[in-house]
Amino acid sequence: MNVPEIKDKILGKRYDLSVAFLSVREMRAVTRKTKGVNKASNVLSFPLSKASGEILLCRETAKTQCKLFGMNQRDFLTYLLIHGMLHLKGFKHGATMESEERRALKRFGAHVRDE
Repeated sequence: MNVPEIKDKILGKRYDLSVAFLSVREMRAVTRKTKGVNKASNVLSFPLSKASGEILLCRETAKTQCKLFGMNQRDFLTYLLIHGMLHLKGFKHGATMESEERRALKRFGAHVRDE
């Protein structure tokens, strides 16, 4: 996964993006604080300004969920990164976002489960 390349294509070269990997315990604490849910999210994204944001990923949660999405762990982490970036770009869950995710996954060579 080439984070700078994906970031540049989705958010633009001038966008300032921070990506951090958190443990299950750390991600659970952030999810509880920001969403009021006592679980470890697989990805959370936080816009900081119009031109900057942060994405938090949990490898352990992704490892347990990747098979549910028909992907290996690497491709699923790529998917989560793209998903988080699209949220930073203003997309909401739905058909349009899913279409953008599929297009980006193919563009960056990640395996996409056939629908």
